[in-house]
Amino acid sequence: MTIKPLVLALSLISGSVLLTACQSSQQAEQSKQAEQQEQKPVVYQVFTRLFGNTNTNNVPWGTLAQNGVGKFEDFTPKALSEIKAMGVTHVWYTGVLHHALVADYSAYGIGIDDPDVVKGRAGSPYAIKDYYNVNPDLARDPAKRLAEFEALIERTHDADMKVVIDIVPNHVARNYQSLSAPQGVKDFGAQDNTALTYARDNNFYYVTGQDFKVPTSADYQVLGGKPHPLADGQFTESPAKWTGNGARAAQPHIHDWYETVKVNYGVRPDGSYDFPTLPAEMAKQDYRAHYAFWQDKELPDSWYKFRDITLYWLDKGVDGFRYDMAEMVPVEFWSFLNSSIKMQNPDAFLLAEVYNPTLYRPYIHQGKMDFLYDKVGFYDSLKLLMQGTGNAQSVMDAHLSVSDIAPHMLHFLENHDEQRIASPEFAGSAEKGKPAMVVSHLISKAPTMLYFGQSVGEDGSEMAGFGKPSRTSIFDYIGVPAHQAWMNKGKFDGGQLSDEQKALRQYYKKLMNLSSMPAIQHGALVQLNTLDSANKPVEKVMAFARDNGDQQVIVASNFDADNAQVTIELPEGWQGKVVDKLESHPTLVIKNNQLNITLAPLASVVYELEN
Repeated sequence: MTIKPLVLALSLISGSVLLTACQSSQQAEQSKQAEQQEQKPVVYQVFTRLFGNTNTNNVPWGTLAQNGVGKFEDFTPKALSEIKAMGVTHVWYTGVLHHALVADYSAYGIGIDDPDVVKGRAGSPYAIKDYYNVNPDLARDPAKRLAEFEALIERTHDADMKVVIDIVPNHVARNYQSLSAPQGVKDFGAQDNTALTYARDNNFYYVTGQDFKVPTSADYQVLGGKPHPLADGQFTESPAKWTGNGARAAQPHIHDWYETVKVNYGVRPDGSYDFPTLPAEMAKQDYRAHYAFWQDKELPDSWYKFRDITLYWLDKGVDGFRYDMAEMVPVEFWSFLNSSIKMQNPDAFLLAEVYNPTLYRPYIHQGKMDFLYDKVGFYDSLKLLMQGTGNAQSVMDAHLSVSDIAPHMLHFLENHDEQRIASPEFAGSAEKGKPAMVVSHLISKAPTMLYFGQSVGEDGSEMAGFGKPSRTSIFDYIGVPAHQAWMNKGKFDGGQLSDEQKALRQYYKKLMNLSSMPAIQHGALVQLNTLDSANKPVEKVMAFARDNGDQQVIVASNFDADNAQVTIELPEGWQGKVVDKLESHPTLVIKNNQLNITLAPLASVVYELEN
């Protein structure tokens, strides 16, 4: 049988259209499946030296032998699987890099640090002594400490999580001395002209003609007054260097970051720049364009040093970095560094500590940061609401003030700098963290950070030595009681937790995994009004919805110590049943685009609309 040309042509066209339609349908389905499988980043911050420590002595200013210290090997496959079960995608191992500390590792060729310029006995994790190795405290065999950390990286990857470590670009320890730098790499300051206060390629700033003097205070004694052969109020540094927070005196104040020295990025003492600035249009360009921009430029030596450090750790398997006090370093440097990192690993996770809201957008768009802390604004207003002095609208207003960059603003309730929720100085009860964590975690598709011990109500009440209770010490050897109860001597099964602590951890576990819901992952924010019986706004109840078109999720949290009877006004057309995905509240029916609910004290609901 002969087919006429016109019929054949129509047949081919029809077949082509059908094939294209099928391909489009398959692509749409694949895209939908990929969206459903995605999970927004959840960062688990762990203070590495404290995580596996089972010692409960907690002697103020106690030595390593007295109070113990955790090791890399304490992060067993079981421990990592329990972390992963909290919905975690990235583990931020805080305090990994070799920093100044008082313990004696001279048997391993490591110079002894002077306690006069070390905060605490275990030392500040932000006074880095060697950027090319890790803290010997954390290794079973200090001689093999780098290999032990590399094994931890591999175990973390095997647990399907990524590894983040700190980079501290603004300052280094006063006694910086790398024993592990690759061949040909010079130490910070090794080639500086110390006769000059400033030179573009000097790594430090100098107080020319003056020697460093240890700060003094009537209220502070080194090591709490306990004896040490080097605790004599003296530290040799000639000429003196500027201190990490920018203090320019040869003798910094006791409240300055005196254990560190500031790194020079080509910023002259008068604040002017000794390097090219970014054209305004670069804010709209991707990291590849930023990388290309810097290739033919002459740049300060410190830029290259930190680029080489970060690339070194990427080669070791690290997946990203948390940048300490990033706002104290010029945005142009971040454009240079982050574009270099992304050229090596486009998926690298880059998180910056920035507290100045006027710098948020420049550091994201020009500096090519992935994420910034959402502290000033969101965290601060949420903390006030938790403490009973704030209101829900202030929290929403803070969130909306960064709506254009919201996906880049990481949320948290605790970290190593902040007070523990359960401490009297913050909220006095871990239960008050529950509604806040619901709001913090579900209001945005931005990452959420969870601090170790938070999910079991750690209160930070130990008097460790340097610093005061309410924050778990980052400067001393100490045990973390609530966390140790969950750890249960290395079993990581919560065997020593109270019933209340077990319930709290289970609550966090269920909540943190709700971020896999498509509406939370990709949905738009919908503001919702909450009204009382007099048709007035309810100040202590926060409600919002997330809608991705296929799924609608309604979230409401009561921050009050009393029951809250509220009417939630919903968008036009939202009808049907709602099922709670968090605490198994009764299924309700929406009537007239309104949802009438009663929330117990500190309770939350996460309703999915069933059309």
